Amino acid sequence: MNPVWRSYLQSRGAIFREDCIVSYGNAAAELESTRSANVLSDLSHFGLIHFWGEDAETFLQGQLSCDMRRVTASAASYGSYCNPKGRILATFLILRATDDGYLMQLPVMLLAGIQKRLAMYVLRAKVKLADSSGAWVRIGVAGCHTAALLREILGEIPDAPLGVRHGEKGSIIRLAEDRFQLLILPEQAPTIWEDLSRNAVPVGKSCWDWLEIRAGIPHILPATQEQFVPQMVNLDALGGISFQKGCYPGQEIVARTQYLGKIKRRMYLANIRSETCDLPIEAGDELFSADLGEQSAGMVVNPASSSGGGTDLLAVIQASSVEAGEIHWKSLDGPTLGIMPLPYSAIQ
Repeated sequence: MNPVWRSYLQSRGAIFREDCIVSYGNAAAELESTRSANVLSDLSHFGLIHFWGEDAETFLQGQLSCDMRRVTASAASYGSYCNPKGRILATFLILRATDDGYLMQLPVMLLAGIQKRLAMYVLRAKVKLADSSGAWVRIGVAGCHTAALLREILGEIPDAPLGVRHGEKGSIIRLAEDRFQLLILPEQAPTIWEDLSRNAVPVGKSCWDWLEIRAGIPHILPATQEQFVPQMVNLDALGGISFQKGCYPGQEIVARTQYLGKIKRRMYLANIRSETCDLPIEAGDELFSADLGEQSAGMVVNPASSSGGGTDLLAVIQASSVEAGEIHWKSLDGPTLGIMPLPYSAIQ
């Protein structure tokens, strides 16, 4: 994390645990604000890998599940990087950089390993890659009035989801109708944060995690690496898989999964009520159902405290088990998951 930026946020009341902001002093109030008001959040828990060089697009096209031809100066994409067996090593958001290269955003705890693995495959390609996390401050902004707020402070904003607009102070990515991400030059970040905070409440990492969960956006973490093929976490519904492009690691498995029948496991949005669970729910926790007995029926992808109480989570679950009855956390007699609708339809 940029040390100057960290010091600035601490001066504004940020409470850190390592490089993540826990809260600004009242986590419960911040979570309520996330549900009902405009909020802004530091996103330093995501890192950036910068790719550049004349072969950058071709190189990435041969490594990632998304179609890099659709990643333009005005459009970002979700995607995944898989092992040869089609199991996800990382999910990410990728966009064009202002220098005509690319920026891949992924959880910072995965960055070094993914960067090292991708660098192994550069070989003779005219492409370079580097950790560029310190070059940009990442800020999330959400709420029903954020579009107007950003227009007032930064000028024009993207119209469509995953639209991108580059400006003198940085870049704006429209994640959804009322949710945006900014990539801001470090010297500009304090001024923009001050301007935004006049009409938005600063919140900690867990609040942004909750917004991502409610939006159905999966983030692979160390506990869930190599557990899922891309369709299981709904990347086909999110535009993060191309079935028309050429080969990439795991492509044959991903294509076979798509064309040989219904996806047996899918990612669901669910809630576990707080009164039924007194232990923290974590990524990688197993789920169980009566129809499968002691065999795992699924796995937690991402959890976060819910503004409505309890824990909201994304979980990959056997579809037949969801249809058959209750899903339980960690054991057959564990707390029950309440399945909720996602904001998009999973493709079958």
